Amino acid sequence: MFRDRFFGADATSAARYREAIGAAVDALLHALPTGACSGATAGELTELFDGGVGADAQTCASGIPTLVADVVRHSIAVWHPRTAAHLHCPVLIPALAAEVVIAALNQSMDSFDQAPAATVIEQQMLAWLTELAGLPAGAAGTFTAGGTQSNYMGLLLARDHYAERRWRWNVHRDGLPPNASRMRIFCSEASHFSVEKSAIQLGLGTQAVVKVAVDGERRMRPEALTAAVAGAREAGLEPFAFVATAGTTDFGSFDPLRPIAAIAREHDAWLHVDAAYGGALLMSDRHRHRLNGLESADSITLDFHKAFFQPISCGAFLLADSDRFRYIRVVADYLNPEAHEDADIPDLVTRSVLTTRRFDALKLWWSLRALGREGFAEMIDRLVDLGAYAAAGIESNPRLMLLHQPSFGCVVFRYRADGSPEDNHAVNVAIPREFYRRGMGVLGHTVIDRAPALKLTFLNPCTTADDVDCVLEAVVEVGAGLEAMSRVGAA
Repeated sequence: MFRDRFFGADATSAARYREAIGAAVDALLHALPTGACSGATAGELTELFDGGVGADAQTCASGIPTLVADVVRHSIAVWHPRTAAHLHCPVLIPALAAEVVIAALNQSMDSFDQAPAATVIEQQMLAWLTELAGLPAGAAGTFTAGGTQSNYMGLLLARDHYAERRWRWNVHRDGLPPNASRMRIFCSEASHFSVEKSAIQLGLGTQAVVKVAVDGERRMRPEALTAAVAGAREAGLEPFAFVATAGTTDFGSFDPLRPIAAIAREHDAWLHVDAAYGGALLMSDRHRHRLNGLESADSITLDFHKAFFQPISCGAFLLADSDRFRYIRVVADYLNPEAHEDADIPDLVTRSVLTTRRFDALKLWWSLRALGREGFAEMIDRLVDLGAYAAAGIESNPRLMLLHQPSFGCVVFRYRADGSPEDNHAVNVAIPREFYRRGMGVLGHTVIDRAPALKLTFLNPCTTADDVDCVLEAVVEVGAGLEAMSRVGAA
């Protein structure tokens, strides 16, 4: 009974599976958009999809092809060269093939008896990653949903380690120490918002996060870090963790890891490196030097659904000393009893803040087997080259203003509007919205020095120089059109 509804090894199930997957592939490919986006508003999409949940089964079945087509047509085309707003990548075909296997097998990574082969492959993948990052032999890690989770894990372990070492306080058992309100995390002004989000979740509050000044290329200034730590100590505060960023979200800038690591050692503080984006340069012989000092980190964030071109979600948290996973270790008799550890049965739930996890390691493992490290390096190097090419094009255009020299694939700039600073503000806010509204593309926007700015994020190695030129020409065209409309409206 119900056998034809579930994936399995029998002939009936196999036939239905092939039919369903084949129909999904056909529907997907038939409806693929040629542009970057449809331009549909949230209100329009709410109306389009209204009434589809909980309907009669026959009605749902007959309407599924149309529904799928509508979903596909109104999704962002991540493979399009004008999808350039976020760290949102096109995906490798080998990784998509792996997703088919991951979904069908439905392994759960919390215990060995739910994922035997998957457990071993994830451990091998993490051993390779810790070696690639230069971490010591006792390092380990876990796959995560992404950078926010990985950054949280780094700061969670840092908090508990400091409390144990500084005050002999067991946070695992007793909760926050009495002096928790004095604990401080140091990161740059350009760091990811998940540092503050982590401080909230850890019970320390955003007041625990000290933002350190950056230089003209948006990298943390080591001398400013030293001064900030000294000021905190004079105020009776407790610096316990430094977060260095290797590839900031807006600028793709790389904090100087070696000087920051030296300051961390001087103050006996935990060094977490958020390399969610920039960690991809570990694969590049040309650009790996930007990560010099990564080997000194206590913990590292890597995201593979950025510049490793993996489907969402796929990230990793690496820990230099695997023994420190003890701060989140909890034993459940039904899942990971202590007898399993005695018998060398690996239950990976002890290394994660999650229980149920997907077998996401297979995507990266499969992609590496298909392309090799050299194949990844070629694509990652291409992203760096695209950033440099776009920056040169912006500098040569009198209607555009470059705000930095890119280190990776992020390029931040402004359109130069005629008239007042208010006019510049209004036009630069409106350009990305107009791009989306007209279905021209997805252009990034941010705020730099309290003024709006535009951003191109190159995560598509298939993008050509002509594609970049066309995007910049379109920015100028849209900006000029918005200025003209504003003048007409003012008249």
